Amino acid sequence: MKSISELHHQAVALINKKAYIDAHPLLVSIVKQDPRHADAYFLLGIINMEIGQAEKAVKLIEKARGLDTDNEREYLVYLLKAHSLTRNRQQVERLEADFSQTPTHEPLMLDTVGVALSTVGMHREAMPYYQQAIDLDGDKESYHYNYGIAAKFLGQFDKARQAFEKAIELNPHYVKAYFALTELSEPASHLLPVLHDLLKQPRNVDEQLHLAHAIAKEYEKQSRYQDAFNILTEYKQRTFDKLKYDQAAEEKLFEALHTKAQIPLQGSGCQSNQAIFVVGMPRSGTTLMERILSSHSMVCSGEELHDFAIAVKACSTSSSPRLLDTNVLEQAYQSQWAKIGEHYIARTAALAKSCPRFVDKLPFNFLYLDLIRRALPNAKIICMLRNPLDTCIGNFRQLFSLQNPFTAYSLDLDRTAEYYARFHRWIHEFDSLGHPNFRIVSYEDLVSRPEAQIRSILDFCHLPWQAQCLQIENNQAPVSTASKVQVREPINARSVGRWRRYQPHTDKIQAFFDRQGISTS
Repeated sequence: MKSISELHHQAVALINKKAYIDAHPLLVSIVKQDPRHADAYFLLGIINMEIGQAEKAVKLIEKARGLDTDNEREYLVYLLKAHSLTRNRQQVERLEADFSQTPTHEPLMLDTVGVALSTVGMHREAMPYYQQAIDLDGDKESYHYNYGIAAKFLGQFDKARQAFEKAIELNPHYVKAYFALTELSEPASHLLPVLHDLLKQPRNVDEQLHLAHAIAKEYEKQSRYQDAFNILTEYKQRTFDKLKYDQAAEEKLFEALHTKAQIPLQGSGCQSNQAIFVVGMPRSGTTLMERILSSHSMVCSGEELHDFAIAVKACSTSSSPRLLDTNVLEQAYQSQWAKIGEHYIARTAALAKSCPRFVDKLPFNFLYLDLIRRALPNAKIICMLRNPLDTCIGNFRQLFSLQNPFTAYSLDLDRTAEYYARFHRWIHEFDSLGHPNFRIVSYEDLVSRPEAQIRSILDFCHLPWQAQCLQIENNQAPVSTASKVQVREPINARSVGRWRRYQPHTDKIQAFFDRQGISTS
């Protein structure tokens, strides 16, 4: 039988190779032999973080901290990271305050803290950590990349560009830095030959998608829309063919939403009115609405919060690995509504420190409309609705994370149209229930008549008129969504009708929407 020391050494080596499944039983064996072996718990926490079990990681690393104070610094940093993955901003703020009390000269720790802060939307607070990491080790390309991403979210585009260019200088094969560079509005056509060469080399699916999207962005800047569409189609289809897209489960979830929404209201939820939910399909104007609302002196931005989904999952008894599926939904309707609402308000309490109201702008919260109605009956919900063709093209052109279970449809334009149709039917059926705190807002109406629309929206939210809500370009809050460049500009209608650039590729889905009775005009 191997000694604990041998098992520990072997487990560390496997984790460094990302062989998490192989490392796990070795660490379990250590814990069985020595239930007080702190580093075994810590490494089990690291494994759980890597496989997406952040809540388990939190408990394991907390256990390690309770057993060993010699490695407190390292354990603290990774506990902070684990809490960021659960989107627990309060805990991240608390642990960062503890970390900041003692200076460190370890660049990886500093960068890890920065990433954790960025994960919960604290990009401004993350910047000094990235800078310190760079000052200590300027040859690490990922430190420059992370700095650039935060700078981009903060609207500091020159700093972002310089950081991405430095990352590429240090590592000419750093695919994500190329993509990030092309996301900036200025043309970078000199990169096209390099991007094509990189795409010819053996790449994993994620890197291929990043490169294809980077090339497409540069084609679009040259008005080569057919070329952009074609390269996206080629590489998205390759990915879609390899992906296990469960359309039946998707349809089943939407049908369950319709069925559950008909259940009569029973009990009372949490009476807080702090949250203003902004929902809708991605690329439908949700970020624009968030910028309008967060320009108000009484409202701050929480950006894209996952806290309501986490509260629902925590208060249900579902053992499903997913945040939302039919099983989670079934269990949620057997939960106490006030408990879900209170859990959500507790998780978002840090946002209420500076403003009485906050915006929760997670587009896919439209899947939770009825749960929000029951758990937080006084919360306002604004649902953005945009022309289906513009929305579908916008989703198809967007690079979503392959780990996001809700966006697999976007790899195929036909599937995207079908998803939009389900979304369209669901929000209109929910609207027919007459919830007084729910409102559908047309993106086209908003950008064509901004003052009249914004006055009406503020009135709906019980907020007094403030002219600065019209000047979103003056809003200095970070933006970490796909619209991070556009929303630094004044409200405009330039994106209306953008789908026409991609004809005739849109003809098939336009005919589909006509058959569905969904207007495309």
